[in-house]
Amino acid sequence: MAVSSITIRAVQALKSGEAIWDADHRQAVRGFGVRRQRDQATYVLKYRMFGRQRFVTIGPHGAPWTPELARREAKRLLGLVADGKDPADEKAKARMQAADTLRVIANQYLRNAKQRLRPGTYAGIERYLLVSWKPLHPVSVFQITRGHISARIADIASRHGKVSAARARTALSSMFNWAIREGLDIAANPVLGTNRPAQPGSRERVLTETELSVIWHACGDDDYGRIVRLLLVTAQRRDEVGSMQWAELNTSSGIWTLPSARTKNHREHSLPLVPAALALLPPRRTGRDFLFGDGPRRSGDPHRGFSGWSKRRPRLTSASPRP
Repeated sequence: MAVSSITIRAVQALKSGEAIWDADHRQAVRGFGVRRQRDQATYVLKYRMFGRQRFVTIGPHGAPWTPELARREAKRLLGLVADGKDPADEKAKARMQAADTLRVIANQYLRNAKQRLRPGTYAGIERYLLVSWKPLHPVSVFQITRGHISARIADIASRHGKVSAARARTALSSMFNWAIREGLDIAANPVLGTNRPAQPGSRERVLTETELSVIWHACGDDDYGRIVRLLLVTAQRRDEVGSMQWAELNTSSGIWTLPSARTKNHREHSLPLVPAALALLPPRRTGRDFLFGDGPRRSGDPHRGFSGWSKRRPRLTSASPRP
């Protein structure tokens, strides 16, 4: 163990197993040192806390750590010691916080949400958290600010509209509220205090018989076309039809029973299907629980109902002549 000024030349000359402790110059910091283990030289600080000697690693030699920057960091850490704080505990806390990125917490929240939300509601929240908020995924939830969120909401509104931005904001706020209730030591929900994008009022216009006829004849004989026609015949919600399951249908009696988990009011709902609706049901495919959809989706479910609404709608619109 050598005691001398820590310089770049001295660090480069260190052999494996050797260490230098800062001394013999006016800027020397007591306890600041550098040691080489194998091929890596690392800056460290030793100090005493509650009568015991402690070590904390500052970082490896090289960008960004130079002897001067590491010496400055050692002074800062000794300032924590003087205030009664243990730098080793502070660094461990910082590592833990850095590990709690938005993506990590979002995944935890989604696992919980999947057990209690209807599939359609869950799919929307999953899309907003994993797609809309993807630019902030690498950021620790402890470091996300209202500024980050406001800027991202504005970007979503610009690219996808105010409705999508408002729903993305709600999904993120719900996630932060859940994380705080789970014990994550976040001072406050950073979504609170951000502006909620103004949304259009409820629409009162309904389609005329002529417009309904145009839509009906524009539908193709594919899953999307069958779903749209079923929506017209049954007047049920989009996700309820798009996620129809064979187990919900009694084709002999013509009754479609929606379980409470799939209805907005969480009550089981039975709907008699008229012959026109029964004629729209697709042939049953072996090994498929859902009537519509084409296989596994991103979430890892072996099967899910229909998706891709936004991609199919423009095709229907372009195929529909004006009445």
